[in-house]
Amino acid sequence: MNIFGKTIRLFLVDGTTNGLTTAELSNWTGIGVKVPRIKIKEYSNRPEFQKPGVYILIGKGENNEDAAYIGEAEVIANRLFQQISEKDFWNEVIFFGSKDKYLNKASVKYLENRLHELAIKASRYSINQNIPTRSELSEAEQAELEEFLAHIKVLTATLGHKLFEALDETIEDKEVQNQLFYCRNGAGADSKGSPSTEGFIVYKDSLFMIQEQPSLADGIHVERQKMLSDGTLKTEGAFYLLTKDYVFTSPSRAAAATLARSASGPLEWKTAEGIQLKFYDI
Repeated sequence: MNIFGKTIRLFLVDGTTNGLTTAELSNWTGIGVKVPRIKIKEYSNRPEFQKPGVYILIGKGENNEDAAYIGEAEVIANRLFQQISEKDFWNEVIFFGSKDKYLNKASVKYLENRLHELAIKASRYSINQNIPTRSELSEAEQAELEEFLAHIKVLTATLGHKLFEALDETIEDKEVQNQLFYCRNGAGADSKGSPSTEGFIVYKDSLFMIQEQPSLADGIHVERQKMLSDGTLKTEGAFYLLTKDYVFTSPSRAAAATLARSASGPLEWKTAEGIQLKFYDI
């Protein structure tokens, strides 16, 4: 499949990143808008706010985790005013509409359901809501909206939130795309992972050492404690079990978190055949 570059136009309406930002793709009739919660009333008379669309409320959950709520509206402004009075967790919203009359009630319901599905699959943000109902559309309509959805996904990440991008989508190097790496020791630690554009992904069900060595950096100790407190790690016998895929900022950080000591990722991560990560020039 051919992959083509995209031109994205970001416009800071008042000249700062603290106000309203619009995002557009070349040859696309849609438009994305990001705006802080406290600025919604100021901008609500703009035409983008007076049309149907899907929106994502973004903020922090009770445990300070990234949280989001996905919804749809026939008039975006009206629904956002409602959400200001009903939901307190969020501090900004990203919403998507059309510059023409392409979107209607059925299409935004379809997009709402699919965005919820993608966010749950990506598992990057806490999504605490019921599954939205999906509209019954023709095959042709669904195909068009899936293309619209792909643009939403790109622009949401461009606007600072990789809410819909699964961790495995960040593994881009063709040489390592289908290659797993392992970090193990004689005491039974056993992690598997892959390099990604965000650092290094360690996969669910990996086993981490519990007993920390003096050489373990304070920052990694803190990260492990946070993973324990939010349920990313749980005690399983003599080890910590990783309950979901997790991205570390580097292979060395991932190895150190696994082995509970200072570690060099390029040396510790190896293929099943014993080839070290450093030989892949990553």
